[in-house]
Amino acid sequence: MKLDLEQHKEQPDRYSRQRLFSPIGNAGQDKLEQAKVLVVGAGALGTGIAETLVRAGIGHLVIADRDYVEWSNLQRQQLFSEADAAGRVPKAIAAKRRLAAINSQVRIDAHVMDVDPEELESLISGVNLIMDATDNFDTRLMINDISQKYRIPWIYGGCVGSYGITYTILPGVTPCLNCLLGTIPLGGDTCDTVGVIPPAVQMIVAHQTTEALKLLTGHPEALRGTLLTFDLWRNEQASIKVGSAKRDDCLSCGSGATYPYLSTANHRKTEVLCGRDTVQIRPAAKRKIQLQEMAEKLGRLQEGTVEVNPFLLSFSLGERRLVLFADGRALIHGTQDPAEARTMYDRYLG
Repeated sequence: MKLDLEQHKEQPDRYSRQRLFSPIGNAGQDKLEQAKVLVVGAGALGTGIAETLVRAGIGHLVIADRDYVEWSNLQRQQLFSEADAAGRVPKAIAAKRRLAAINSQVRIDAHVMDVDPEELESLISGVNLIMDATDNFDTRLMINDISQKYRIPWIYGGCVGSYGITYTILPGVTPCLNCLLGTIPLGGDTCDTVGVIPPAVQMIVAHQTTEALKLLTGHPEALRGTLLTFDLWRNEQASIKVGSAKRDDCLSCGSGATYPYLSTANHRKTEVLCGRDTVQIRPAAKRKIQLQEMAEKLGRLQEGTVEVNPFLLSFSLGERRLVLFADGRALIHGTQDPAEARTMYDRYLG
């Protein structure tokens, strides 16, 4: 360890170009090296965010993800290799290995876990900023409530196809995600149903991490302040002022906040059905699923088998079968692992 420290002292300053950027400078770089960031998700956005922050010299990175590396991830999830996919290495572990090789001076904690409110509570001690790199709104709403409860800023981001959306949420200052529900476009598309192109991922990562650098180096006045959406393929971009959406009666950030998405009553219900090798998933709020429309979307994937009737949709994929009902309830056959079932649900239903 002593040799490593001596070697670091002898090395030229790896952050010299960042220090030359006057808004950051020496003072900002020192703040970065003292900062702790939680990245929830280690997929396309999570790996891009994590790499940018580690290269920038963040002091302490915490990354949590429930999934493992698959071949289809390699098209856009930049920290992973073919060996990771062949070995089905958990994404958090594979990410940590690569990040440690990029910058051994950064402390990196990797957690293979399905994040829920209890897990979030265990991860946020000392965290200065939370980065959203998730694939579903159940988790985002938990992040939103934990952010409001502990007054920790978080940066929302999502992309699918060539479309992306991001917003920086400051507790007590901006509307929270719960305030914005009904205002921001919440489609049911996912990367696994309509695909995604790497430039859309990279664009969202660039916006999220730039906002992160502004916050972590002490420049909140430089934040964009708007909800940003874009469609790279259609050459469209919009920067929307949403300040008026902040609600005093919001249960997540209003004067009488109760943080409803940290309550088990508002969680997605997951139940292993006895003797059936099946997990049932019930969303926290009923969803209205157009079964025929969803069947057509899944049919375009050219993988698996889709069957539909007026009451349910069945999607068979290898040893797994997802049976979906019009209210959003689903049965995942072929597993007794709730985390695996939730991954399949989020992958195809969003």
